Amino acid sequence: MNIKLLAVGKTDDKQLNDLINNYIKRLQYYIKFSFEIIPDIKNAKNLSESQQKEKEGKLILNHVENSDVLVLLDENGKQYDSVLFSEVLQKHMNSGIKQLIFTIGGPYGFSPEVYSRANSKLSLSKMTFSHQMIRLFFVEQLYRGFTILKNEPYHHR
Repeated sequence: MNIKLLAVGKTDDKQLNDLINNYIKRLQYYIKFSFEIIPDIKNAKNLSESQQKEKEGKLILNHVENSDVLVLLDENGKQYDSVLFSEVLQKHMNSGIKQLIFTIGGPYGFSPEVYSRANSKLSLSKMTFSHQMIRLFFVEQLYRGFTILKNEPYHHR
């Protein structure tokens, strides 16, 4: 199985990018993982919130195949602790799917079309974090999930 993190907009903070890349390198020992960035919408200031979500939504869906499982990182999604999240990962791996895509939307969330296509929603917290920080939190939790599955000492129980 492949896992892809798809995010709208780049991160300009070099230190944050370094931390994200550190976990991406670590993940390579466990799973095929890729991180794809959809460029920010040009002239977004001139678009309404719904127009921006619609344009971002089309770009997101262009990266998703019919056979992919799409999970939206969404504030209204289901919350797991790290152990339960690792079990969810294991279930996906056991299901025989080829690609699992986790997606971070733009500043206003996702379009109705993306919500319709999604297989599920995942929330990392009830708190609000920047879209750039969520990238780091997610790749760290993904890494943690795989260390839990392998019974490695990274996660303390």
